[in-house]
Amino acid sequence: MVRSAHIDTFSRFTQVSRETITSLIKYENYLIKSNKTLNLIGKSTVNEIWIRHFLDSSQVIDFVDKNIKSVIDLGSGAGFPGLIIAILAKDRKIHLKVKLIEKSPKKASFLKEIINYLNLNVTVLNINALTHSRKLEADLIVARAFKPLKVILQFLDKNTENWKKIFLFLGKTGKDELLEASKSWHIQYKQRMSVTSSDSVVIEVNKLKKK
Repeated sequence: MVRSAHIDTFSRFTQVSRETITSLIKYENYLIKSNKTLNLIGKSTVNEIWIRHFLDSSQVIDFVDKNIKSVIDLGSGAGFPGLIIAILAKDRKIHLKVKLIEKSPKKASFLKEIINYLNLNVTVLNINALTHSRKLEADLIVARAFKPLKVILQFLDKNTENWKKIFLFLGKTGKDELLEASKSWHIQYKQRMSVTSSDSVVIEVNKLKKK
């Protein structure tokens, strides 16, 4: 009953097709099965996948405009938020090139399996983004539960180029991290409260420069 209510909440928020809901149910089932050996998500969230992971990841899709053609998800893990963005973009007939970056070989394998299972046009790069020698380039860069903000900003400044937007999902310490980061960085951003937690925020970075 609770799961059904969660699916209804997700559907109301995203307005996706029944076919997409069916794909996400397949994703959920595969994730629960794989999580027993891969530790993809916290055990406490297994019964809340539709809200804690699917809905949380989906909240940036409305801000993917026509100028966004490519997306990179840093530290994708179980596919959040990158794979959900890809699924919703497909539902809305938005043509995006999505790359999921994941350093764990086992998690990267899971991502490739679920991409094939759901017939998605998504690429997985099994690399450590922080030590990768080449700069990463995409119109949109997203990161959820990746690294502390100060590490992410340093990485974005040195290892990415030609991006138009960056979406960062920040947890309970996010506001404090932003305040601390503002001492070292000029950050032009928009801040939105997370739709799934009043303690969390999602920031849309439009410009970033070291002070």
